Amino acid sequence: MLRLALAGFLALHGIAHFVGFAVPWKLLEADEMPWSTTLLAGRLDVGAAGIRIVGLLWLALGLAFVAAGVVTWMDRPTWPRTVLLLSAASLVMSVLGWPAARIGVAVNLGLLAVVGAGLALAGW
Repeated sequence: MLRLALAGFLALHGIAHFVGFAVPWKLLEADEMPWSTTLLAGRLDVGAAGIRIVGLLWLALGLAFVAAGVVTWMDRPTWPRTVLLLSAASLVMSVLGWPAARIGVAVNLGLLAVVGAGLALAGW
């Protein structure tokens, strides 16, 4: 039952990543995440083309998290490591998108802790 709840959560987390794609591509306007060409709380300006590339990375991670939700639901043996890898990559993206992606930092740290602890308890 917990694995199924995690699978749904992973899919929802993936859908949440789509905002990181839609805003840089100007497909969506969000007060919480205004269009900008900067990363790291305005410290790094990557320009319009660079922020679109960042948007594509958000899209790729979003799709991968939805797929990870399916793999987790199907109880494939690779799902824990897949979730750890995606959570680490998403954590990097969330730090780059700080402060707009601050919730993602907490979610990804939680996923890393829960799935990592589960793997450790299971003996890898």
